[in-house]
Amino acid sequence: MVNDAAVKVVREQGRPAASPSRAPRRKRRFRLSLAEKLLFVSFFLFVVYAAVHIVANQVRLYELNRHVQQLEATIGEQKKANNDLYVEVQRLSAYERILQKAKELGLSLDENRVKVVQE
Repeated sequence: MVNDAAVKVVREQGRPAASPSRAPRRKRRFRLSLAEKLLFVSFFLFVVYAAVHIVANQVRLYELNRHVQQLEATIGEQKKANNDLYVEVQRLSAYERILQKAKELGLSLDENRVKVVQE
């Protein structure tokens, strides 16, 4: 028992009354292996490539859409011009107008010499 008391006294003397002070620890540096570094770099390059590719596709789509809109506008203008020309043809090919032009040019209508052409 005496030995036990002596051991207790030695233990208590070895410990300071305040919280035990630990030796300052060095911060552990996080180290990556070469394979991990290559993997991270290749992933980063892939992400950059994908982003550039997506942006390039968006630019191409924008240009194509703009071109399509220009073509649609041109088609609309051409349809309007075609419609105007069709109306002009209808107006100029009216029977009364043709008869009037014929009289102005000195032509006469002879019923016996008229031939009917059927389509």
